[in-house]
Amino acid sequence: MDSATGAGAAEIAFDSPFFRIYKDGRVDRFQGTDTVPPSLDPQTGVQSKDVRLSSDPDLSVRLFLPRSSVDPARKLPLLVYVHGGAFCIESPSSPIYTRHLNAVASAAGVLAVGVQYRWAPEHLLPAAYEDAWAAVRWVAAHALGERGAEAEPWLRDRADFNRVFLAGDSAGANIAQHVAARAGVEGLPGLRIVGVALVHPFFRNDEPDKLMELIFPSSSGTTDPRMNPAYNPNLGRMAGQRAVVFVAEKDHLRERGRSYYEALKKSGWEGAVEIVETEGEGHVFHLFKPGCDKAAELVKKFASFLNQQESGARQCL
Repeated sequence: MDSATGAGAAEIAFDSPFFRIYKDGRVDRFQGTDTVPPSLDPQTGVQSKDVRLSSDPDLSVRLFLPRSSVDPARKLPLLVYVHGGAFCIESPSSPIYTRHLNAVASAAGVLAVGVQYRWAPEHLLPAAYEDAWAAVRWVAAHALGERGAEAEPWLRDRADFNRVFLAGDSAGANIAQHVAARAGVEGLPGLRIVGVALVHPFFRNDEPDKLMELIFPSSSGTTDPRMNPAYNPNLGRMAGQRAVVFVAEKDHLRERGRSYYEALKKSGWEGAVEIVETEGEGHVFHLFKPGCDKAAELVKKFASFLNQQESGARQCL
């Protein structure tokens, strides 16, 4: 890899902590590209599998099915989860996200769908938003029986399409929130979205952000409702009846999560929103320190949110 100094620097068009773009168009990523195969996780008993949704664009998901000790035919709540990574690294098949979704699926007893969206900068935003929307529509097609012989058996046979949750962390929380807001306006026939969980969400504020300017050139900037939902006039129509926002005391995005929480409360949204703060920890600490007590507590609270019984929820039909 070329050095950022000396003669090699002349070839560099853009540098970030996640990737480097060279003037000839090459992209080098520094992290977040490792993957692990789907498997039966020996610690949680969760089985995973990969499913390709489309070849053009190239879209896929990783499904996580928990072991049932009660009734193996029981319908399970469905969690659609969008991974973080600054829109440009990581995937549901990376070691940290496979481990995390194994833990969440096991703790909450949910069937999880980890969405793999196309990475920036090769695929500029809003590609990731459209990919997540396409994945949720693929799930909805199963609820409506539209997949026929191509139906994914785990979704067809095990998913409870009346108890659907949208969630994500960091950039993935941003995407999940956008999908929930879009679902509230456009509808998602067949799915009943009951909750939205945002973990250490990334939203823009008034500060300059060169990375976002590079990977989202069509954005209107700090007032773009996808980047800053406080500017979304339809925020109050977001799908779901409950929402939770997780923040961390030492996270540089902490105040952005709190600002979203306040904006949602003021938007006229009819659901109930809560905020959960972890003291003494930084951004997505639970992914990198999964064995610590506070990470276990975050997963426990996430699972509790997914397991709360509903008295009714806003339909996306």
